[in-house]
Amino acid sequence: MSPRSTPWGTYMQIADALRRRIADGELSPGAPVPSESALGREFGVSRTTVRRALASLEEERLIRALPGTGRVVCDPSEKAGDDSARLPQYRRIAAELREQISSGVLAPGAPLPSESAIVQRYGVSRGTARQALSELEGSGLVRSVHGRGRFVREAETPSG
Repeated sequence: MSPRSTPWGTYMQIADALRRRIADGELSPGAPVPSESALGREFGVSRTTVRRALASLEEERLIRALPGTGRVVCDPSEKAGDDSARLPQYRRIAAELREQISSGVLAPGAPLPSESAIVQRYGVSRGTARQALSELEGSGLVRSVHGRGRFVREAETPSG
């Protein structure tokens, strides 16, 4: 495949076109943004050019990427300073589980939901579920028992 020559600033034209679609309501809040490959075909440009256009819209908080899902149009009523909506999905899941652990809903020794249960509950990919659980393991809140699952760590007792 030969490299395509794209005029300088083409990504800004693509971003402008998508911005108009959002403003006109053609792409409404929560609606999925067409994939990189679909936009590349539509505008006759490489995925790199499309990514630059999408990145500029993300910086303006017009769209956001949802790991394992794709990009969606942001709701203008969302607070501009609300970074929780910008967190990757796996981090939001890990934060929710971390809160359940710290509040005692998930007591020491209690099993965490399985990857499959997280996939069903949050509507995410298995990889996203695995990443959320791995983050909790990495923080030391959870231990993994091969073949059995993941469990809330027991409180460490001081040795003496």
